[in-house]
Amino acid sequence: MSTRISRQELAQRIAADIPEGAYVNLGIGAPTLVANYLPEGLEIILHTENGLLGMGPAPAEGMIDPDLINAGKQPVTALPGAAYFHHADSFGMMRGGHLDVCVLGAFQVSQSGDLANWSTGAPGAIPAVGGAMDLAIGAKDVYVMTDLLTKQGESKLVEACTYPLTGVGCVSRVYTDHAVFDVTPDGFALREAFGENTVESLQELTGLRLAPAR
Repeated sequence: MSTRISRQELAQRIAADIPEGAYVNLGIGAPTLVANYLPEGLEIILHTENGLLGMGPAPAEGMIDPDLINAGKQPVTALPGAAYFHHADSFGMMRGGHLDVCVLGAFQVSQSGDLANWSTGAPGAIPAVGGAMDLAIGAKDVYVMTDLLTKQGESKLVEACTYPLTGVGCVSRVYTDHAVFDVTPDGFALREAFGENTVESLQELTGLRLAPAR
């Protein structure tokens, strides 16, 4: 049995945790996949930074509208009743606490819920903050979607972030290809392990003390 799940399976797992009636922003990159797995029959309203409320899943091949894109310039669909508005109004929604959930990628998440996802601080790195800072402090719940380990095998869950911060103490939950973790006052708590992963094996991978699944 594998110790990792695919990015599509992870998106499906995140989608299952989004409650009915929630207003949700999906960050650029992998988080946009969540739109394709939202449970049918539930009213979940997707918001985009560039001014769309009521975004649907990715369009079928041959059905792309070049004028209908998300903040990452990916083609999207609009559900019946969708609304379009100015970019400034979109950021007003984000900063004003009107989003229930946002799903963001990450370079690092600290055990106190700090998020670093816009720059590694490496020389020559192109900063790509976008609206992540506004989402991180504006959404009621911040879910992170990421691989647990970097390509070099280093944990993205850390005691303290070493990269420039996006937000302080803002992350509620971290969904990784190995397991799901809640951020608690006592650090990371294992919510669900995938495949053969255990608290002990995940502690070895991350170098952190993890509370067991509740």
